[in-house]
Amino acid sequence: MAFGYGAGAYQQIRSHGGVESADPHGLITLLMDGALERLITARGHMQRAEIGPKGELIGRCIEIIGGLRDALNHEVDTPLVGQLDQLYDYMSRRLLHANLRNDVAALDEVSTLLQKVRNSWVQVPIEARRPAGAAA
Repeated sequence: MAFGYGAGAYQQIRSHGGVESADPHGLITLLMDGALERLITARGHMQRAEIGPKGELIGRCIEIIGGLRDALNHEVDTPLVGQLDQLYDYMSRRLLHANLRNDVAALDEVSTLLQKVRNSWVQVPIEARRPAGAAA
């Protein structure tokens, strides 16, 4: 993941508020929300054949998804980590395809997948959000 885009994604969320008070779980939620918002906007640019803004937004989504992938803890012994890693890789490849081919269906597919991950993520119980061994 390129540092510039990752830092830019963080800065974008920071400028919209919520970062200072968000826990790691909340930060991941904010990143997912930012990616979903950009996908919706990129879809509109794609439909209007506005190539530059479409490409920029899809590029930022790819970087956010790369950040989500980088944030996975591979030391946790669960198949879910590997499955999410593969899913994030798939989403990035589909976004690249969508950008190159102006494929609205691919954008919609990634939006649907990311929305499902987000919906599951926000349902994680508060007790389970703390890292193992962290004090209450």
